[in-house]
Parts: sequence; C-alpha cells; structure tokens
Amino acid sequence: MRDATATRRWLGLIAIALGVALIVVDTTIVNVITPSVVEDLGVNSSQAQWIQESYAIVFAALLLLTGRLSDMLGARRVFTWGVVVFGATSVLAGLAPNGGLLILARFLQGVGAAMILPTSLALLKANFTGKARGQAFAVWGSTIGAAAALGPLLGGWLSEHVSWRWAFGINVPLSVLVAFGVVRYLARSPRTRGSVDTTGAVLSVVGLGLLAFGLVEGRIYGWLATVHPLELFGFTWDSGPSPVLVALVLAALALGLFVRRQSRLTRGGDASRAMMDVRLFSISSFRNGNIATLIIGVGEFGIVAVLPLWLQFTLGYSALQAGLALVPVAIGSFVASGASFGMAAKVSPLIQLRIGLALEVVGLAGVALVAAPDTSWWAVSAMLFLYGIGVGFATAQVTNVVLADIPDDSSGQGSGIQSAFRQLGSALGIAALTTVFFTTLSSRLHDTLVSSGLSGAAADKFSHTVTDSAGAAIGPLAGNPQTASVADAARAAMSDGVAIGGYVAAGFVVLGLLASLLIPAMPPQAQTETEDAETEDAPALRG
Repeated sequence: MRDATATRRWLGLIAIALGVALIVVDTTIVNVITPSVVEDLGVNSSQAQWIQESYAIVFAALLLLTGRLSDMLGARRVFTWGVVVFGATSVLAGLAPNGGLLILARFLQGVGAAMILPTSLALLKANFTGKARGQAFAVWGSTIGAAAALGPLLGGWLSEHVSWRWAFGINVPLSVLVAFGVVRYLARSPRTRGSVDTTGAVLSVVGLGLLAFGLVEGRIYGWLATVHPLELFGFTWDSGPSPVLVALVLAALALGLFVRRQSRLTRGGDASRAMMDVRLFSISSFRNGNIATLIIGVGEFGIVAVLPLWLQFTLGYSALQAGLALVPVAIGSFVASGASFGMAAKVSPLIQLRIGLALEVVGLAGVALVAAPDTSWWAVSAMLFLYGIGVGFATAQVTNVVLADIPDDSSGQGSGIQSAFRQLGSALGIAALTTVFFTTLSSRLHDTLVSSGLSGAAADKFSHTVTDSAGAAIGPLAGNPQTASVADAARAAMSDGVAIGGYVAAGFVVLGLLASLLIPAMPPQAQTETEDAETEDAPALRG
C-alpha cells in the first residue's frame, strides 16, 4: 500500500514538473523563433515585441489571483484547468494566420501559465513532507533551470528544421499528458472557505501587470520620456512622458491601495475575503525568504536574455548552436537535483540554497571573465555548467524555505505571493541586464569608432545601427570590406556588454546570498521511519 501510494505520488510529481517546464520554455523559446514569425506572418517590429512579451506580463499580473483561487477551489483543479487553457491557446498560437491573433494567443497563454506555477508549488507542499518535500522541490527547481536553458535550443531546432508553429504545437500533446498525470496520480486538494475580494483582485492584477510592463518595456519605450512609439490594438503613444513611467506610477498607486486594503480586511477580522493575508509576512522565513527571492531573481536569469545574442552575433553561432551552448545550464541543474537527494537528510534547505547561490556567483563571474570576441565554447560551457548547478540548488531550495512554515490552508496564497516575487525579480533582472548590455554596447562601440578616426556623426550612426538590431547588423558589416573594422569593434563592445552584465548579475546574487542570512536556520529534512510512512499515506488519506 505504501509503495503504491509513494509511486503514484512521484508519478504525479513528474506530471507537475512537465507542466512547469512547458510554461518556462514558452518564456524563452519565442525569442529564438521571432525572426521566422516575422518572415512568415509579415508582422511589424511592434507586433513582434508584443508576441515576445505579452505572455510574461499577463503571467505576472495574475499570480496573486490564481494563488487565492487555488486555496478556494483546490490546487489540483486550478492546475488542471490551467494546463487545459495553456494547451488550447497553444493551438490558437500555432495556427495563427496573422500577428494580431498570435498576440491574443500569447496573452491567453499567460493566463494558463499563471494558473499552473503557484498551484504547482501548492501541490508539492500538500503531497510531500520532510525529506521527500526537499527532493520534490529539487526536481521542480532543476526543471525550471533546465527548461529556461533548453527553450532557445528547442526553438532554434524547430525554426531551422520544422516550423516555428511547432514551438506552440508541441505543447498540445504534452498538455494532455500533464493533465492526465495530475488527475490520475494526485489526490484532490483540500479547499478553504472564503470568497474573492473583487476590488483587491482588480488592484493586484492592474498593479502587477503595469509593474511587469514597465520593467519589461523600459529600455524600449524609455524610462522617462517616450523614445519609441507604443502601438497596440490601433492605439499609438508617440510623445510626452514615457508610457513606462506612467505605468510604473500607476502600478505603485494600485499596489499601495491593494496592500492597504488587504491589511484592513485581515486586521478587521475578514481574512476569508482577503486576496493576500498580510499575517503571512509575520512568518520570518516567508517574509525574509521572499525578499531574498526578489533579489536573487534580479541576478539569476537576466544573463540568459543576452547570452544568445552574443553567441550568435559575436561568436558566429547559429540559433541552434547558441541553444546548444546553453545546454550545460540544464545539465548542471539536473546534477544539482540528483545531488540534493543525497544531501536532504544531512544538509538543510537553507544551506543548500546558499551553496547554490555561491556557485551561481562563480558561474556568472566566470562568464564575465571569459567573455571575448574569440572565446572558446568549452570556456563558456564550463562556466554555464557551474551556474546551472547553482540554479538547480537555489531555485528549488529558496521555494522550499519560503513555504516551509506556511499553513496548509494558505498554501495557494503563499505560493502565489512567492511566484509573484520570483517573476517580478526576474523581470527586473532582465530589465537591468539588457539595459546594462545595450548601453555598454552602444557607448563602447561609439568611443572605439571615434578613437579610430571616425566622425561623431558616423560613430553615432553605426552604434545605433548595431544596438537597434541587437547585434544582427554585425554580419552585414563584416561582409563589407569598408566596414569590417566596425564589425570587429562591435564584437568587442558586445563582449564588454556581456562581461559587465555578468559582473552585475553576480553582484545581485551576492546580495541575495547576504539576504539569505536573515532567514532563520532550518534543520535537515531527515525523517524517522514512522514519518516516512505517514508521508506516503497522506495523499491517500486526503483522497
């Protein structure tokens, strides 16, 4: 009985991990397939940008709401419906005849993703305890790290050998498999009585959505004044204060009102209506763990957004080769997952988190150190492998630490809050790293060209051309003997951008490591034989 129950539980974990992999891959895969989409559908640059970024914005906006619904309706039910929504909207994306429908499909995919991520955490917390919980989070964390790295590889292969449409089409059979596995192998989740605070829900969705938009789009539209027109659904914003500045101000106002309302509901004895029970922040592991999550997110995945550009346009890799170069991150994540199984009984989740962060710092600083126009693939791979091991430890165990002391009837809320901190940290990190990267690229290239004898106007023209194309102009420049020296300078400037970005990312992870010192110590998740038996029987008893 115990063996059968344990087997079902671990099969359910595989389904959860595969579901999370789907939504993470769709965050990174689109960056690689966008050129093929532009060529096939004839979309303009503004539409291409929204195809890439609408998903992440909606994803972040709905995390608190879906976490609350998870507690009320049951985590398994919300997770399953999220997978169904994600699969159905992937069909729409794969069959989209034009850019407008593809953007709509990406918005709707974000809804499904927001239903999957926080409920996956709630399901892990409900179905695993003690040492097994640490192992389950290790699998979950390594899946996120591996999926983020494998997205560009999968996208590059599909674009070159099949069709960009299969980047979405592949989600459909996998979504069916995930939904079947979760329903078949995991028991129904407990529910909490309550209702949704409509006003709070609107404030959270608007606030998080606008905040994510501002962080993601700041470099494009300008942080203060409009530098590029915003075009969406026939509306154009092309002058005056930047839409990003307006969005960030409105986000701060909405989130401030949201927190105030949630505090009033919770302290007024109406916590059953609250979207976010502020009393959860009185739990030191949850409060300080989320602070660490936010800071870690800033440094953790921002570098992945710029590495493919450097690999393709400076080192001359194809899209597929650039994806392959990121595979060591995935391998390292799985190595960390396997190592954590043996460490769970002896090394606490908090110590594993710190080990992971230390390895991330070494890997990120290593990438910065070796970045050059003639860097060999093995040097990059070695640093990314160390970074991947760190991600595998840190991503899993920071979640384990944050949710360790959350009451079971608030698992959905806690998971939604932690997921929101993670996503916003990641958005802020991508904003910071891409800004550092492109600013360095533009300024270093301009200075190099001026020092080589070009006029300021000519240097401005070339630096803008290279920066606006994200490096794609380097190839054509190199093919013309008259501009070959400009291409060489651009490769050096792009390498400088990666180096400075790597050091900045490593610095943020160091801050996250220091923030982890505020989290109270946790014991290793060792269990007695009796506790193991209770853990294995728990899902069956709940069913």
